[in-house]
Amino acid sequence: MKIPKGKVKTYKEVAIGIKMPKSARAVANACGKNPYSPKVPCHRVIRSDGTVGGFSAPGGIKTKKKLLKNEGFSL
Repeated sequence: MKIPKGKVKTYKEVAIGIKMPKSARAVANACGKNPYSPKVPCHRVIRSDGTVGGFSAPGGIKTKKKLLKNEGFSL
């Protein structure tokens, strides 16, 4: 919820932010189980290599890319 529109953070950055730097995979899994997407904006969390990663909401990665583009983030 703290990542502003048009901005992204990596799973690793979120893990570091919660003081669990080795938990990037757990962060990704938690995002994948988010039942409130896109209201709780897990689509703003991406992989460290700059790719979007997965998205469990209807439409999958295509929807994640669309949400990010609509917020002004260019892929």
